[in-house]
Amino acid sequence: MRKSNECDIRPGNTLIMASEIHMPAPVCLIENIRGHLVANQEALEILAANKNPLVVVAIVGLYRTGKSYLMNKLAGKNKGFSIGTTVQSHTKGIWMWCVPHAKKPNHTLVLLDTEGLGDVEKGDKKNDTQIFALAILLSSIFVYNTMNKIDQRAIDLLHYVTELSNRLRKVASPDFEGVEDATNLESFCPDFVWILRDFYLTLEVDEQVITADEYLENSLRLKQGTNQSVQNFNLPRLCIKEFFPIRKCFIFDSPTHRKKLAKLESLPNEDLDPEFVEQVATFCSYIFNHSKTKALPGGIKVNGPRLKSLVLTYINAISRGDLPCMENSVLALAQIKNSAAVKKAIAHYDQQMGQKVQLPIETLQELLDLHRESEREAIELFMKNSFKDMDQKFQKELETLLEARKDDLYEQNMEASSYRCSALLQAIFGPLENDVMQGIYSKPGGHHLLIQKTELLKARYYWEPRKGMQAEKALQEYLHSRQSTSDAILQIDLALTKRQKEIEEAHMKAMAAKIEAQRLEVIQRYNLQMMEQRERLHQEQVRQMQMFRKYQVQQQQRALERRFQEEAKNLNKKIEAEHRSLQNEIQDLQRNAASQDDQDDKCILL
Repeated sequence: MRKSNECDIRPGNTLIMASEIHMPAPVCLIENIRGHLVANQEALEILAANKNPLVVVAIVGLYRTGKSYLMNKLAGKNKGFSIGTTVQSHTKGIWMWCVPHAKKPNHTLVLLDTEGLGDVEKGDKKNDTQIFALAILLSSIFVYNTMNKIDQRAIDLLHYVTELSNRLRKVASPDFEGVEDATNLESFCPDFVWILRDFYLTLEVDEQVITADEYLENSLRLKQGTNQSVQNFNLPRLCIKEFFPIRKCFIFDSPTHRKKLAKLESLPNEDLDPEFVEQVATFCSYIFNHSKTKALPGGIKVNGPRLKSLVLTYINAISRGDLPCMENSVLALAQIKNSAAVKKAIAHYDQQMGQKVQLPIETLQELLDLHRESEREAIELFMKNSFKDMDQKFQKELETLLEARKDDLYEQNMEASSYRCSALLQAIFGPLENDVMQGIYSKPGGHHLLIQKTELLKARYYWEPRKGMQAEKALQEYLHSRQSTSDAILQIDLALTKRQKEIEEAHMKAMAAKIEAQRLEVIQRYNLQMMEQRERLHQEQVRQMQMFRKYQVQQQQRALERRFQEEAKNLNKKIEAEHRSLQNEIQDLQRNAASQDDQDDKCILL
């Protein structure tokens, strides 16, 4: 099938039946007409009719490096995409071939073969990067086809185009902006396959055999350090690894002798290098078994109509000039990378402050400390991700944005503090206001009671935490707003107090008179009681005297009786003594008489 600078679309080339697409040959999807990319209507109609989920494989690389051959193999054909045999580039624009997926039922494999990069006849780097970027944005598996080895030039080119692709995606699809979580990003970004054609190096590192995948990862490994040269080395590798989280590498030997390459599409496998044939088969097997459905952020699967919409969206964005033309790719990358670094630093600052700050903040110093800590982290993150920030233009922009964030946060804090304090004042002083309205304090001494209650509520207000920097101002404004009410209660208090004093004075006089009368009455009763008491006492004294006299008489009588009895007793004792003495004398007389008789008797005897 012939291809030229313009699409060669033949009527009847494609048969559309229900949701199945039968394409015996590729068609041009995006024409490259004198450096302007134009979507082909017939190819868009083919896509619009295909409602199956799509697996989109796009291949990009230098012209004359065998890209079309691999795409034909994925289609299960030897011919289809044109394979040039001269030094002139054959494929122009982006060609599409829709075939049934070999491993996914009810899925369509969409193969996109792109115009070769670096065509000396074209000499338009801008046009190359546009096609490159479109291939990345439209694919679910992106194949990067280079020669011989992984070198810095290939890495820089891939980095440059991935940055532009990401920028074009955001500009052309603003609805996708802000979808930053890893799951959505991974579902959107294509899987990455790096193919090294005519590979001649030995896969060894430090005398250890490595795989092609390890060779790729080793080529993307970052250096340690923070100086500018290390940053320049690490930047493209960081971007590539972030943009392509799933990566694979294949190495291909030369397919056959150089003279036979002109007939490569017609050569049987027996005439090709066996290792090359095996390597192509391994590549195709990987694509079939590991391919994922093209998806949009949010996990939306892409079918034909959606892919058509993406094609038109990106082509229109490029036509409007949304993909900038920058002569110096380093400056372009610096612009893109530093803008992204500023955005990332601001997002980090917002995230950190969102986690650390709980409005309202009590003091300005606390707010400034939190800001400075997050500001420092944001600037460090920017420095880590920045690239050739000449004259610190982007760092100054970041500092300006951070300062604005701080001012905005200060205003938010003041508003939050005012709101918090207003709510507290209403909750604390609300019941007092109701009492004032009900006239509870409209009485003598009410103003003093109001002041006491206000002081208690002020202490409660001061005790409440997290009032922020407006706490004192809000309180004073509230008290000032209630001053007129306090003054009115004071006037009522004074008036009622004066009247109360007059009433109290009259009452006190009446009470004094009453008390005096009661006092006199009490005195009179007391005097009467005292007289009665004295009379009773006198009568008692008389009675006591009478009783005493009677007692004395009785005592005297008893004394006389005792004396008489004693004298009688003594007399009796004396009589008894005299009687005993007399008896003794009588006995003595009797004894003497008896003795005398005895003597007389003796005398007689004698």
